[in-house]
Amino acid sequence: MSQKIERPVLSGQRIKTRKRDEREKYDPTGFRDAVIAGLEKTEGDLEQIFKYLDSAGNKLDYRRYGEVLFDILIAGGLLVPGGSISQDGEKPRTTYCIFEASEDIETMRNHEQVFVKLMRRYRFLEKMFEEEMKKVLVFIKGFTPSERTKLARMTALWLVNGSVPPNVLLVLNNEHLIKDGIALDFLIEVFVAFKQEKGIAYLVQALKKGGLESKLMDFFPPNKRTEEYLKQVFLEKELTEIIKLHKAQASQEAKRELQQTLIDDIHDEKAHSEITADIKEFALRNNIPDHEIIIIIWSTIMSLGEWNKKEELVTDQAVRHLKAYCPLLQAFASTDRSELALILKVQEFCYENMNFMKAFQKIILLFYKTEVLSEESILRWYKDAHSSKGKMHFLEQMRKFVEWLQSAEEESESEDEQKAQSNGE
Repeated sequence: MSQKIERPVLSGQRIKTRKRDEREKYDPTGFRDAVIAGLEKTEGDLEQIFKYLDSAGNKLDYRRYGEVLFDILIAGGLLVPGGSISQDGEKPRTTYCIFEASEDIETMRNHEQVFVKLMRRYRFLEKMFEEEMKKVLVFIKGFTPSERTKLARMTALWLVNGSVPPNVLLVLNNEHLIKDGIALDFLIEVFVAFKQEKGIAYLVQALKKGGLESKLMDFFPPNKRTEEYLKQVFLEKELTEIIKLHKAQASQEAKRELQQTLIDDIHDEKAHSEITADIKEFALRNNIPDHEIIIIIWSTIMSLGEWNKKEELVTDQAVRHLKAYCPLLQAFASTDRSELALILKVQEFCYENMNFMKAFQKIILLFYKTEVLSEESILRWYKDAHSSKGKMHFLEQMRKFVEWLQSAEEESESEDEQKAQSNGE
């Protein structure tokens, strides 16, 4: 068996290493020491701090140590898991940072400018800052109450100026931050500061953009997740629009759940009486009125149909399909408002689905014959409550039927008058 024989090496031979193979040792502590030494020379003057950071970027490796740089500017030193500051080295922390600044919003705005100008100068820091904030927010339990307040106010300013996207706040949805109310307190402080800076409308818009509007209750401690407590918390901070946002979102979630329940019941071939009972119970529990329920029923049953693409065939197909669900619709056509809501929804559907443009009159006639709709609601729709969508087309479709209803109504009134007269005699 042959063995590989090592080649002899001349004494004193030097093995050359290519530059691309050389890797500089990662040294965040050394970077921290250099930055802190520079910050100390500014004596806390924020204009001088930016000038130093601006010029230091030519010597220090911001691309590699960007998050360490932000650790220093926020907390004064190198953050380690849990939120404490690394104590390695002779001077592990500087006082020229957000955590050592005054809590007032004017001071926070001045510090904000250092970050804004720095990231404008070194664009690659923008993405690093987003990652930094996701990390720092997870550490807030390790910060003092005062540090959390300052960070919350700064976070609001960064959200307002676009330095970080609103979805970074989702990292607060963390069990160890939620159970003691830390996440909620921090979030409230952010909301209040944001509202003061930009107004409540922009705050609501930011919450929607960040996907927080559907998760507000998740930030409350498990033993306090009630509508009443949520309302109390936001009212105390004059954030009534957040309550409205939460209610609207909760309502949308409930409606989606109701629609899925209805689809499941239909697929399970439950009797209409059972489906009606299920819907009424759900609606009562989630405070959904009949005029909204009937629209959900319409949208759901129409989504279950497989419609012919030929306009001349789809009308008869729609009538046959809907006829099976008239008892269900009738159960929730309990008020004039719910009846009118249904007519308007049918009009909107037929307008938006061109194959159904000629089906409107036949559908309304079906609902009239099966007592889903009353003649009063149809006449009111015709006279003054119709939608502008396809208005002339649908009014013309309904003209002869409405004339028939009006003449029938006049005949009925005439008969009533004759009876009254004969009774009087």
